[in-house]
Amino acid sequence: MTANLLNSWLSFKGEIAALAAAFLWAVSTVIFGRLGKRLSPVMLNLAKGILAIALISLTLLLRQSSPAAIEPVALVYLLLSGVIGIGLGDTAYFSALNHLGPRRVLLMESLSPPMGAFLAWIFLSEVLEIAACLGIVLTLLGVSWVISERVPNINPLQSHPWRGVLVGILAALGQAVGVVLSRAALADSAIAPLWSTLLRLLGGTVTLLVLLLVQKRLVADAQPLRSPRVLSILAVAAVLGTYLALWLQQTALKFAPTGIAQSLMATSPLFILPIALLLGDRVSLRAIGGVGVALGGVWLLFAYGQ
Repeated sequence: MTANLLNSWLSFKGEIAALAAAFLWAVSTVIFGRLGKRLSPVMLNLAKGILAIALISLTLLLRQSSPAAIEPVALVYLLLSGVIGIGLGDTAYFSALNHLGPRRVLLMESLSPPMGAFLAWIFLSEVLEIAACLGIVLTLLGVSWVISERVPNINPLQSHPWRGVLVGILAALGQAVGVVLSRAALADSAIAPLWSTLLRLLGGTVTLLVLLLVQKRLVADAQPLRSPRVLSILAVAAVLGTYLALWLQQTALKFAPTGIAQSLMATSPLFILPIALLLGDRVSLRAIGGVGVALGGVWLLFAYGQ
């Protein structure tokens, strides 16, 4: 009985990893939102990437894990995925977070799953059953219903909302392209998710470092990191939102179709609701109803996504 239950859970390890990544992104988004008041989007992205690379390298060393043979095309896909999805996409995400706040920027991120599914359909020939497509739609509707609810405008940068919308769309597109490239590299290769995560981070981090060096902003933008408090908060966010979440993301992309993995990872806003309650915020019936709709979509993805 226990063995059958374990085998059943393992058959959905990609979907489970996607949901776990969504939870960690919800937690880290709240933290990154506060860090964005002290650090520029590029420096915030660079710093969390460097910390995550150090943690992943240490993990691989302790596990004595050696990289599997990887074809040059897959290597290029993973590095390019990091450049677009992490280097450019995450920077746009942090910029949008400053302009729109956590709920609204996560609404923009809900555009990423259908973008990813569409790109995977074109380039990877991934076809989903009608019920699974309905699950994607329901999941996105539920997420959108939750995070489109009006929230107090407390961010001074929200005087330029259209700038936030623009970079939010760019962030969603960057994430979608990065995910499809990762899926293309991982689907038929033996490379472990942790190694692919490291390669993606290297591609994105080098891109950010070059960008800051070209703009001659590296030293100036790094000044806030001299604060032990800022550095400690950044370390927590990097562990949760980059090191663990990206590892789980790559696991999801290796073992689940792109559209399903992306849709489940897009449920991050649903996890923000209990976090909001813990922080003393009010959660409305509308938000609870959106959770129900999205969970119905999640159930369809689990039931018909294989």
